[in-house]
Amino acid sequence: MATDAPSEDSTPAADGFIASDPLSSPFGSLNDLCYELSSLQELATRGSWRSILDKVSRARKLSLLQKPHEHLCYFSYNVLALIKLRRYGDVSEELASLEDLDHSIYQYESHPDVYPGRSGSMIPFALRWIHAEIPLKLGKRQETLDRLYTLLDFARTRVDEKGSRGLGVSADVWKRREVFVVNSIIGHHLSHKEFGVCVSLIRQLLSGRCRDDPALVSKLGCIQLQIGDLEGAKASFELVEKMGKEERLGSLSEIEFKNLVNRNKALVYLVGKDYVSAVREYEECIERDGSDVVAINNKALCLMYLRDLSDSIKVLENALERVPTVALNETLVVNLCSMYELAYVNHSDIKRTLSNWIARVAPDDFDSSCMNVGFGYVPLTQLKLGYKDLAKKDPEKGIWTHYLPVLKGDQRRAASSNNPGLHQPRSSCETLPHYIIRSIYRIGVLQIRLFSLSFSQSQILGVYKTSTVI
Repeated sequence: MATDAPSEDSTPAADGFIASDPLSSPFGSLNDLCYELSSLQELATRGSWRSILDKVSRARKLSLLQKPHEHLCYFSYNVLALIKLRRYGDVSEELASLEDLDHSIYQYESHPDVYPGRSGSMIPFALRWIHAEIPLKLGKRQETLDRLYTLLDFARTRVDEKGSRGLGVSADVWKRREVFVVNSIIGHHLSHKEFGVCVSLIRQLLSGRCRDDPALVSKLGCIQLQIGDLEGAKASFELVEKMGKEERLGSLSEIEFKNLVNRNKALVYLVGKDYVSAVREYEECIERDGSDVVAINNKALCLMYLRDLSDSIKVLENALERVPTVALNETLVVNLCSMYELAYVNHSDIKRTLSNWIARVAPDDFDSSCMNVGFGYVPLTQLKLGYKDLAKKDPEKGIWTHYLPVLKGDQRRAASSNNPGLHQPRSSCETLPHYIIRSIYRIGVLQIRLFSLSFSQSQILGVYKTSTVI
């Protein structure tokens, strides 16, 4: 998070270590800031969360941590690893041991012999954010919202304070943190369809410190699509394009900005059911950046809408093969497994092969339960599209050869097909797997939530993976 090192947003170091001039920083590397901090960062980047727990335990047992802020840095990585491994009860107990995060014991001025001339809190920002989020994991949503809004006020106070003191670098760091907290709050409100609150929060940011942030304007447009305000969404997306012409790219690179524009256009096409045009926009994104997992996933879903289930599977499989570190996330795997169930008779064997591969390469926090797709079915009557909108018309390719007869309720056709033994419906007649419906219905939500978490993994040490959105 905040450090004096050049990568000032990459570790959960203390707030007081931000220098106005990075060149004047006494910390040339992460290890200068804290004992073997670079190795912890490397393990976090690789998703080796169990190794982090072992390393923290060893450092504590051998008393390798000498200064208070070092204990807090290791504490932050430890609770982060526990969250990643979904051990929320242990996280709550760990955080309870700290008691009040604003206690004077966590102030630099309380340790003048160790930190001469320093002042402020040494609590890492990542730790404050985890403290706010953990109640939700324990079923206490309102407490999480209360803590997040308190953290938002805290961040805004720090922005004003740093700005008034002329600490430009530090103020910029806290501005990014403010946006991050707002995005966290928006994510919680979106999950409960509280769209009005989300729009108000974004407009508040855009009218203040973040008026030149195209990613934030895009988020506004995505939410407007969710509430049915198509014209408002188009206006927001047009504003993003105008910002590009004026070279107001915010923190985005040129490629990131162009992909953002293409994804916005694709969403509008999706709403208009122009899936061919949407695929074209996503393909442009992938040509520029082969690791754009949003474009990859949404392109595959659009191909499925176009009754090309075979190619949609190839898109996701190729992504896993080319960029496994990016594409290997629960959202994409859920969609791929759903497509396997629809496309192949031996889908269980195919999913088992995929599962074995994932077990070898996936990070420790990958949720393997996402591959257990085939347990929920939803009647076709609950959908806005029927099987004819999804089914591949060419049965010779092996797509839908056993699902089409079942969906049409024609037992005799199924018995006489090339797939003997599949004449019995997998559930009642006229059903489709639940997760494929979920993937179709929430295709726009995927875009919104991924954008709302558009921070790098190093910035929050992987606390939020963009993969866990749907």
